[in-house]
Amino acid sequence: MTQTRDIHHFEHLLDKHHLKKTAPRLRVLSMMSSRHTATSQPDLESLMHDIDRVTLYRILNAFEEKGIIHKVFDLDGTANYALCSSNCNEHDHHDEHLHFNCTQCKNVYCLNDLNLPAINLPAGFEPHGFTLYAQGLCPKCSKKAVKK
Repeated sequence: MTQTRDIHHFEHLLDKHHLKKTAPRLRVLSMMSSRHTATSQPDLESLMHDIDRVTLYRILNAFEEKGIIHKVFDLDGTANYALCSSNCNEHDHHDEHLHFNCTQCKNVYCLNDLNLPAINLPAGFEPHGFTLYAQGLCPKCSKKAVKK
């Protein structure tokens, strides 16, 4: 039942952003929504053997352009992708949240529920977005460090 509901949600999302509902696009959305961390293209490739690299690149690029996903970089400079909030679109991304890079497991987490302070830029600066990073140990790696 949940999988059927998810597929309908993903189909609606593609319709909303004027993208064709293809099996590879639906699979990428399903895979990304099932993960609790941002995911790199190489990781997606290793999980989705039936979608070739070029098709996956085009899907990720289209999703990013339309505001379905956003890109965040890990500690090694590798691009990772995470689903955007439902109020994002191609002209207005709302991915201004804390991105946490775990120095142990190398996962990147989008911490959407934190209240971030307003950023007041000097006169003349016009922000089009920002990215805020923190690094340290995620809860899972923190527990492992305490057990040692």
